[in-house]
Amino acid sequence: MSGEANSPFVLTTVDQMTRWAQRNSLWPLTMGLACCAIEMMALVTPRFDAARFGAEVFRGSPRQADLMIVSGRVCHKMVPVVRQLYEQMAEPKWVMSMGACASSGGTFNNYAVVQGVDQVLPVDVYVPGCPPTPEAVLQALVALQERIASGAARGALPANARPQAVGARA
Repeated sequence: MSGEANSPFVLTTVDQMTRWAQRNSLWPLTMGLACCAIEMMALVTPRFDAARFGAEVFRGSPRQADLMIVSGRVCHKMVPVVRQLYEQMAEPKWVMSMGACASSGGTFNNYAVVQGVDQVLPVDVYVPGCPPTPEAVLQALVALQERIASGAARGALPANARPQAVGARA
């Protein structure tokens, strides 16, 4: 038994290895809808350095992305475009709702703004705030990575499970 520490082999399952790879290489889609997009852009600056979490590569094509960060208000006119981008993303794919407007319509309680992107897309994690700080987005990113690593992907969630809200203060 003492030779196990010096063993040149790593034992794991394909599922665990796949989840490890998915967790450590999230590629967000470059998509900013409103003022929250400025805070989203700050994620890749040296101060916040999303590269530490494997999410520094913002992709310009939905076919190369697996994380959609909906940052800002979604107007009804944009719903077909947002849905089409989501459908073109690679599987498995995740959605982060960033800011009060994306999560609940924010202060825009009118006919033109969707009152929460979860009416259009399945949201995995919510980031509250107006606008949320880059630290809150990083915290949501880490929470999403923990869900991916534990195997609690959207398809595996029970019907009564709710997505996780991150960064909210009690």
